[in-house]
Amino acid sequence: MQPLQFVVPVGALDALEPYIAHVVLALVVVNMLTRIRAHSVHAAQVEDGADELSRYLPHSLSTILLVLASFVFLLVEPHGGMVMSVIAVGLLLTDFFEFESRQVEARNDMTFERPKGAVAASLLALLYAGYQSLFVVIEPVWSAIV
Repeated sequence: MQPLQFVVPVGALDALEPYIAHVVLALVVVNMLTRIRAHSVHAAQVEDGADELSRYLPHSLSTILLVLASFVFLLVEPHGGMVMSVIAVGLLLTDFFEFESRQVEARNDMTFERPKGAVAASLLALLYAGYQSLFVVIEPVWSAIV
């Protein structure tokens, strides 16, 4: 008997096992695209003279979905899922603090910058999610080396 047997239907997640890494990769790409759009919306708000920025809902939703999908990946693939979950939660925190930084810039009429920390965290998430989902492409070469 598994400890989470009654809390999480682990057997039902077995059907998702071949696809969840690809879902995480797709959500990372969607998150990067919504980040680009959110920055342009925030820049337009600053151009219009807004003192307070509003959160871009599609980007917030894609970030939350990415974190939830990485938790599901954690249940299916413990090692890779743990690393991806840490990266996804780090991305969520980075997004939160980057938004607050943009708020300060808008409020104090400072130069409106790009979210550099969030972009770096996104690239790290993209690299790791790509590695997890596309490892089958490099597996023959990897097996020959190791």
